[in-house]
Amino acid sequence: MSTPEPAETTAAEATPAAPAPAPTPAEASPAHPRFAEALAGLGLQVEVRRFPDATRTAAEAAAAVGCDLSEIVKSLVFTADGVPVLVLMDGSSRVDVELVRRELGARKVKRADAALVRETTGYAIGGVPPFGHATRTRVLADRRLLDHAVVWAAAGTPHTVFPLDPKTLIAHAGATVVDVREPAE
Repeated sequence: MSTPEPAETTAAEATPAAPAPAPTPAEASPAHPRFAEALAGLGLQVEVRRFPDATRTAAEAAAAVGCDLSEIVKSLVFTADGVPVLVLMDGSSRVDVELVRRELGARKVKRADAALVRETTGYAIGGVPPFGHATRTRVLADRRLLDHAVVWAAAGTPHTVFPLDPKTLIAHAGATVVDVREPAE
């Protein structure tokens, strides 16, 4: 009886397959990749929630999360004398453009169009987060956001949101706390 000769092995067969690289924060998160990178860069670990239905409006986001409308953060872009400015406002309130104008010492303040919002922030309307933008922009945060222990903001897409305490959110946005809410009627 003869013994079979050992099979030859190639170097590729002898080397075990290398494990797949760990996903980057941008790949592991349901948030927009730019926003996931911003979170990682700030050392923030937040739970980004993705919903099958859009959370473009504050009402849609509040319904999806199951929170009060005022606990939603709207990230709204305006122009003050042609320069973009971001205003963070609670979901149940409206921005008083005249108060923004006075706060900034501007002659004219108006709502930015969709193209300028995307150019300034890198995100589409309905998914603009409070920070992690394409360009550095002046940020105003309405004082009423501080009325809550936790607020929810867009995570860069119209289907994702994340919770954060408002003081931390405002600090990471580099925002100035102001009173720019329209008075309740």
